[in-house]
Amino acid sequence: MNIYTNSAYETTAEEFFGKLTAEKVDLLLDTRLKNTNQLAGFTKKNDLEYFVPKLLHADYVHDKLFSPAPTILERYLHGNIGWDAYADAYREDMRERDAVGQFFERYDEYHQVCLLGTATRKRRSHVEVLKELLEQFQKA
Repeated sequence: MNIYTNSAYETTAEEFFGKLTAEKVDLLLDTRLKNTNQLAGFTKKNDLEYFVPKLLHADYVHDKLFSPAPTILERYLHGNIGWDAYADAYREDMRERDAVGQFFERYDEYHQVCLLGTATRKRRSHVEVLKELLEQFQKA
């Protein structure tokens, strides 16, 4: 399984879907905590449920098991903790949830998986950490 990350923030729909097409994604796994408000733009949950199968011939799944805990996310977004503390808290949360093992139980049939996160030019996303954890598991 190949694992990619993507964010729709600060990009166009053409760039976003072009990247997914180039990666030949067969699963877009939405790990965002909030994906229905106006800030999600063209990547609102209902829109992706329609566009991903139509444009990419892939599956779209929103799975909050891999979303960051709301309290930690808010602290990071408001600048109360830095990236390293946020990433460490997310790693610990994923361990407590046994999320990595569950990922492979749920999605093992896919070959090209893209983790959808919330990165911007100024802010990193939890999907970087999730990708790292999943790749470590694959190598073990």
